[in-house]
Parts: sequence; structure tokens; C-alpha cells
Amino acid sequence: MAGRTFPSTGGTTRRTLLAGTTAALAAAVAGCGSVSPTSWQLAAGGEPESKDVINVVADCGAKGDGSTDDSQAFARAYSYAVDRVSDHIGRTVIDIPAGTYLIRKPNALLNAPKGELKANGLRFRGAGKRMTQLRFAPSEPENAYLCRNEDSWANVMFEQLGFVSATPGASFFYSYSTGQAQDYRFTECEWTGEWTCGLALDGSNTNSEMRWDACRVGGAYRKAFLYSGLSQNSLNEQQQDQFLNYWFNDMKVEYEWGNFLEFPYGGSISCRGGSYIVTGRRPADTGDYGRTSTFFRFPRGPHHDSVQRFHAEDIRFELRDPDTVVIDCAWDSGTVHFNDCDDTAQAFKSFAADTSPHRYDIGDRGPLVRYDSCQLSGQHSYEEDGEGTGPRARYDMCRFRNHPQKDFIKGAGDRVAFVDCLGS
Repeated sequence: MAGRTFPSTGGTTRRTLLAGTTAALAAAVAGCGSVSPTSWQLAAGGEPESKDVINVVADCGAKGDGSTDDSQAFARAYSYAVDRVSDHIGRTVIDIPAGTYLIRKPNALLNAPKGELKANGLRFRGAGKRMTQLRFAPSEPENAYLCRNEDSWANVMFEQLGFVSATPGASFFYSYSTGQAQDYRFTECEWTGEWTCGLALDGSNTNSEMRWDACRVGGAYRKAFLYSGLSQNSLNEQQQDQFLNYWFNDMKVEYEWGNFLEFPYGGSISCRGGSYIVTGRRPADTGDYGRTSTFFRFPRGPHHDSVQRFHAEDIRFELRDPDTVVIDCAWDSGTVHFNDCDDTAQAFKSFAADTSPHRYDIGDRGPLVRYDSCQLSGQHSYEEDGEGTGPRARYDMCRFRNHPQKDFIKGAGDRVAFVDCLGS
């Protein structure tokens, strides 16, 4: 049952109770104690008698008072889950009751280095957004992550949790994969505080199949909330081409500054529903981004021919500042599609007519760009890269708020076609 915060005994049977010794029973309820599950008395079926669900407060000693360092309690909970992996299957749900948990040690929530473990199934469950808060406060922010998964875990779930960067510049999750790390799911979670990255993806294969449902992305991001292709440890930098299938559904993306998604190595990405707002602007110019904050930043990086597909549907964008950009795309192939989206909430502002919130660099192979039934502000910018001719972008039954159709495109207008559109 979702939201359950009480520990489970893992289905201990009467037969087991009668057959077990006092020591075995003590181990079964020890939860996060120092006893290894392999030393526990086995039930008749050959499985360790341990709890399926453990509670970081009741079983592992976390305080959740916002001032006590609970790093060790979370490390115990994770170690317990690792010990219960059997035949590469994880068998533990970690419950985190309502409270504010201070975590100072990097990787305390999930620490899987160097692909030493190959496991499927790990679940972290809170009491609800704003009810269960994990405050990450490492002593130094550089390369400090709350979670680290290096080619070890697949099928990892986070539910009803809030993550706070209490040390500006820390990061939430480092995921390195050459085939194992994949299938993450976040449900009703929230991020606040100033991060370098939310999730940073690295490696040369998979890091795929990730889903966010009804989550809130707040705070600020020096790089991006989801950044693919760090190239720190990739076996081959040019083979980072398997960033596939990222789904964002019914999101509340409302952060201060930074980028939401950055995919220099391509990817297959779908964003459906919700509200996307940048509430401020970067506090200083940066070499990579200037003062600009971009929801979808897709630069062209060195890589093999990879999947390049982006779809946005039923989203309301609020562009409060001229330095806020919806999309900046320089992919060299693939498709970009906006369907029934609206970025005109601030189209009445004096700066709106002079902005270019949608920007493309289009080559001979694309990308192919399409807008269907969208309401759009400012002008869209197209830079031509290549010798090809003919349309690469199409607007179908769209409404342009600040310019007539003939003035809506800035740059390579011969690459754009319009069907039944209206201008101001």
C-alpha cells in the first residue's frame, strides 16, 4: 500500500516461528543491525528470515529532526537492502517516515560503486512531498552526490520524497552505465535548493527507461536537472549514444534558473502535461550558458549516430524573462514535435516581441521540426547549417501572438512551412 510507513516482518509463518530458535527470531527483527542475513537461520524455503520493509527511524536509528546527521542510518538501510539481494533480485522497501533528515555523507542514500553488484529492484518510500524531506549537506559540493549507481542497480523507485540541496552545488544522482543502470521511476517527488545536476548520466550504454510522474522540479541548476553524457568515465566518449526513453508526465517544473534537460548525445524524450516556469535568472554569466536558462537544451556533441527524438504535449510554458528559452536544439538529425503547447502567458510584456524562445540549428539531415495547434510568443530562430534546401520545419494550425506569419521566423525562413496559421 502506497504511503505505508510501518515495518513488515516479511511474511514469517507459524511453521517458521515454531522451528526457529531465539537467536533466529532476534536476527529477524534486528532490521539494520550488524548481523549479516547470510548468518541468519534459514526458513524451510531456504530464504533468510528478514523484513521486506524496513523503517529508517524504527529499524535504523534515524532521527528525522533536521539537525542530527542521519547519514549512518541511511547507509545502514542501504547496506541491509544490498545484503538481501538474492539471484540478482532486490527484496527490500526502505520506508522513510515524515520528518526532515539531514544527510552529510555523499552516497549515503544509495552507494553502488564500480559495478560490483548486479541487482534489479530497490524502493525508497516517503510519506509525501514536504512531509518527508532529505536535506543533503556535504562538506564540499564538488562531485558530491546523494546517490551513486555505477552499473549496479536497475528498477529503482523513489516515491513521495523531497530532496533538498543544503550545500549549494551538490548533486542528487550520479548514474554510470555500460548496460546495467536503467529503469528509474520517480513518483510525487520534489527537488529544491541549488544543485549542479539533478541526475547526471554517464557511460556508453543504456542509462535509459526513466519516468517522472507528478513531480515538482524546483530550486536551481548550475548545469541541468537531467544531464546526459558527462563523459567522465565513458569507455569511449563517442559511443555515448544510448540515452533512450525518458518520460515526464504531469510535472510542475518551477525552478529559479538553470536548464531542465540537457542532452548533447541525443535521446528519446517525452514531456506530457504540466506547467513549466523559470522564476528568475542566473545570478552571473557563465561560460557555457551566459545568463540564459533553457528548458530543453540539445547541443550537438561528439557521438555516433544516435536516437534524437523529442516530444512535448499539453504543456503551458511561462516565459517571465527574455533570458528564458523553451528549446535550443542543434541536433544533426531526428525529430522535434510540440503539440498543443502554449508559451504566451507573458506575451503582453514589452520584451516578448523581441525574444526568440525557440531556437534551431538545422542541417541537411534535420532535425525535422513540427508544431501542431500551439500558441506561440516572440519569434522562432532558425540557423542553417548545410547545403540542403526545402522545409525542415512545419507549423500547423498555430497562433502567433507577437508577429504576423511573415515576420514570425528569424533566420532561415525558407526552411519553414505554414498550414492554416494565424498571426497577430
